[in-house]
Amino acid sequence: MRRVTILGTGLIGGSMARGLRAAGGWTLHGVDTAAPARVAAEASGVFHALTMPETLGPEDVIVLAMPTAAAAAVLPTLAPALAAGATVTDVASVKGPLAEALGALPSALRRQVVLGHPIAGSERSGMAASDGALFQGRRVVLTPLGDTAPEALGKVEQIWSALGAEIETLSVEAHDAVLARTSHLPHLLAFALVDALGADPHREAIFRLVAGGFRDFTRIAGSDPTMWSQIFTTNGPALLEALDRFEATLRTFRGAIAAEDGAALFEAIARARATRDAALTESYGEGHDAP
Repeated sequence: MRRVTILGTGLIGGSMARGLRAAGGWTLHGVDTAAPARVAAEASGVFHALTMPETLGPEDVIVLAMPTAAAAAVLPTLAPALAAGATVTDVASVKGPLAEALGALPSALRRQVVLGHPIAGSERSGMAASDGALFQGRRVVLTPLGDTAPEALGKVEQIWSALGAEIETLSVEAHDAVLARTSHLPHLLAFALVDALGADPHREAIFRLVAGGFRDFTRIAGSDPTMWSQIFTTNGPALLEALDRFEATLRTFRGAIAAEDGAALFEAIARARATRDAALTESYGEGHDAP
């Protein structure tokens, strides 16, 4: 049986474990530094063991199921596992800091690391929110470097295929730029809107009269503040670029409203509607980013 050790047994790590357990043919180890997470992982009955394997070898894949900053800090400590032949991958939503962390590893070990990110998640967190079907029909982006070993890439692709994900490959830079626009910016806007309305003098009436559109748009504002503040800072340059472009478009809308230019507003809204409809026709769903 192939062995996967998942460091971090929250939503994404737990969902990977549940999916692989259902697929069969995998021995699953779960490791978590937080006592409540270990208790939840044990109670789930999904993992075969809740410790690192005593010995590691070429049959092993280690998954860093944790946010970017934590994964970047842990990655260099896995040099002995890589030297033993294990493959290491991750699920973090910003790849740049992890690619930089790889620079601390010898090139022979760096070849066995495959950076990746599933475009799936939930505003909920923890093992209790995990779902073995979370990745089915969703895209996972792998960002192999120029010297990534084909064998390591193949092992990671096997895992995501078993979980039902559609695999796409991008460069580290392209991944972080795209996710800044499609995931990080929407989360920022949702947080900012709710924060602004919370300070509005009409706050009580606003939240008493919210409708479906408000709930749909702000659902992701219920996401973990620790995780998202880290995402915003670790992907700061790409997110600021995306925010600048959005602010320019917002000023265009504002100008049309101020000028009472209904034709310009109609054109912009119709264009946005057509763009969204076309994009979602080609997509695999509207999952949001984690961790």
